[in-house]
Amino acid sequence: MSDTVGGGNGWGSSADARRGEPVVGIVLVSHSAAVAEAVAALAVGLAGGGAPAPVAAAGGTADGGFGTSAELISAAAARVDRGAGVAVLTDLGSAVLTVKALLLEGDELPDGTRLVDAPFLEGAVGAVVTASTGADLDAVAAAATEAYGYRKQ
Repeated sequence: MSDTVGGGNGWGSSADARRGEPVVGIVLVSHSAAVAEAVAALAVGLAGGGAPAPVAAAGGTADGGFGTSAELISAAAARVDRGAGVAVLTDLGSAVLTVKALLLEGDELPDGTRLVDAPFLEGAVGAVVTASTGADLDAVAAAATEAYGYRKQ
């Protein structure tokens, strides 16, 4: 199951729709639906104040198993597309390959969709926080990528 955070499910608000301003959407692709949904909820929660950036979890396969699903990813990207681009963050190798294949197809993902090379959890937090400020796709991708430099010691 992949829900959109930032509208409709109680994890955030749909302030972007009320304002009518384009905002970057975020799609979190994991091999596990539970992981994708938990990371989405955490990122939105840490963004504070009901993040206006739409976030969707695209985890697991359509039948609820572990893996990735091109259909779930495409549907999630369509749900969060608000006209300013879509940043897609992935967990493991085949998720990256699935997103790259969708991007090569050319018509499976909204225009302005970008695969962002970033750590999954920390990058998701950076992307959601930055997108929630109204930043453009370049800034959202940069914030997610900066998470590679976070030191824990």
